[in-house]
Amino acid sequence: MKKWLAATGLSTVLLMGACSTESPVSEGNDNEGTEGSSEDFTVGFSVSTLNNPFFVTLEEGAEVKASELGLDLVTVDAQDDSSKQISDVEDLIQRGVDLIIINPTDSSAVTAAIEAANNADIPVITVDRGADGGEVVTHIASDNIAGGELAGELMVELVGEGAKVAELEGIPGSSAARERGEGFNNIAEDSLDVVAKQTANFDRAEGLTVMENILQGNSDIEGVFAHNDEMALGALEAIEAAGEDIVIIGFDATTDAVEAVGEDRMAGTVAQQPTIIGYEALEAANSVLNGEDVEDFIPVDLELIKK
Repeated sequence: MKKWLAATGLSTVLLMGACSTESPVSEGNDNEGTEGSSEDFTVGFSVSTLNNPFFVTLEEGAEVKASELGLDLVTVDAQDDSSKQISDVEDLIQRGVDLIIINPTDSSAVTAAIEAANNADIPVITVDRGADGGEVVTHIASDNIAGGELAGELMVELVGEGAKVAELEGIPGSSAARERGEGFNNIAEDSLDVVAKQTANFDRAEGLTVMENILQGNSDIEGVFAHNDEMALGALEAIEAAGEDIVIIGFDATTDAVEAVGEDRMAGTVAQQPTIIGYEALEAANSVLNGEDVEDFIPVDLELIKK
């Protein structure tokens, strides 16, 4: 457990104009919160991409909680670019934010950004995806390994022992891709035949293209596990266009994926509850800024969504 002490007598932070013009920024509220006395604190939030419904929902949850707590939230979108994320965090440091929340694009590359914040004595919290280096106050996420195992168990239940399946992997280097893949393969290595693995970078369009290529070389696949719902939905398009009947399991429980499960087009998805991750991130930030203890890891429960 780590304890950070907020500086006393902190005056309202003036936002500097040094931010890169290519960093889209949203400033979340007008500091009229009612829970506590956090009006002088500004929190920076670097999101891996706002082109993914999961992270949009996570950011919206953070906005709501920031408003409740009277924290000023400044959000920047890394657009799935590790270099841009580092630049965005440097901009937040220059703006004089009091704490930075980071949803890493790449768990290794983000170390440089975290270390820059460390050197500026700005506490850092990571959400959803962890970091491989730098000093982090707390990490808030679901147990991705356990979620991968839930998906693996459902796959075995639906396609049977020894069935041939494919795995669509997330962004190489991200903790989410590593851990979800690890969990799924903990089950698959003894129960399934994973005949194809390929990254689609958590992207729906890439999921479609990758799935088309996999189907061309593996006509007897019975199931597909995708590390997120965007890739699963892309795979679904490819599979339906090919007229195949293949079990598809995703991860995140986005609105489109849950609807596809309800329509029997997808078999299931693992729900991470991004709104709650956003809430918890701002609660932790508020505690840190007010000199309170926080746990090294704050877990958010998983739920398997299936019809």
